[in-house]
Amino acid sequence: MLRLSKKLLFAIEAVVDIAYHSASGPVRSTDISRRQGIPRRYLEQVLQQLVHHQVLAGQRGPRGGYRLARERRRVTVGEIIRIVRQLEGMPDPVQETVGSEIGIKIIRPIWSDMQNEMMGRFDALTIEELCRRAKQKGIDADHAVEPAGDFAI
Repeated sequence: MLRLSKKLLFAIEAVVDIAYHSASGPVRSTDISRRQGIPRRYLEQVLQQLVHHQVLAGQRGPRGGYRLARERRRVTVGEIIRIVRQLEGMPDPVQETVGSEIGIKIIRPIWSDMQNEMMGRFDALTIEELCRRAKQKGIDADHAVEPAGDFAI
């Protein structure tokens, strides 16, 4: 079932923060934590999963941090949702085979269709678009990358 958990919210915020603030190089997790108010214990676990799934790339060392593993227009919110859902390991009740006949034949298919529609929208929503929205809303980015164009990190 698609639900907004803190971990999912933090993951999306962290990826957008990295994309928005990475013009001068990798973004440190301490900076993401400070800007977004994300507890480090959540952040590091999520960032490592995003690196493992090749959404982010990590760089070690004194000038280290995180950057997108590919262009912002090629990373979608849907992809992040799937990674975090896998990390959370929450079973989807819609997929269960036990239950009432009405639940299995009527309610669950409707719920499944709605989830598929939502995921379709999330699959179409890129990090590029979220960076564009952040810029339109006037969110400060001392070193933000201009959302327009094909900036590859």
